[in-house]
Amino acid sequence: MESKFELRRDLRRRRRALDAKQRQHAAQALTRTLAGHPSFRRAMRIACYLPADGEMDTRPLIEQAWRSGKQVFLPIVPSSAGRMSFRAYRPDSRLRNNRYGIPEPFDTPLLPPRALDLVLAPLVAFDAHGHRLGMGGGFYDRTFAFLHHRRLWQHPRLVGVAYAFQEVDELPAEPWDVPLWGIATEHGLRRFLRRQNNKEQH
Repeated sequence: MESKFELRRDLRRRRRALDAKQRQHAAQALTRTLAGHPSFRRAMRIACYLPADGEMDTRPLIEQAWRSGKQVFLPIVPSSAGRMSFRAYRPDSRLRNNRYGIPEPFDTPLLPPRALDLVLAPLVAFDAHGHRLGMGGGFYDRTFAFLHHRRLWQHPRLVGVAYAFQEVDELPAEPWDVPLWGIATEHGLRRFLRRQNNKEQH
């Protein structure tokens, strides 16, 4: 099994190597998949992200959410290790770069993570059991640690967003890792079952 360092290096490199046409087609397929899924249709408060480092482009999906009358929120990364907060993101929002160079809104209302309906999270790798490998900061795991205490009612639903090639055979799981409810790629949305190792396709 590759180390986390090797996985991050190799998959980030592969992600960045995609050309503009490949990125556009994948983003369009992702938007079609999620826009028609009940989890997206029913959600009114959706956390998303602006793409960086070759991540799947979510901007077409954000625009679809706005057209559907949904509220969109972006994560605000803390200046030190801690939990993220979420600010409303609107077409006229003013943005400024955080310490990683990622744009964030700074003058719109905050929303507690527990009040979100759906969270679309970036990642570097995922496996068939719903384990997620991020960039190593642990922000999503700390922010949504409260989901560990919920077995029957998972709210918000945490859905990873990635290219299909970012799936790996197995990721090492840590006790503090928050498992994904599902994964959305250009090939569709797959839900992970919490109590079994198998998976259910929707």
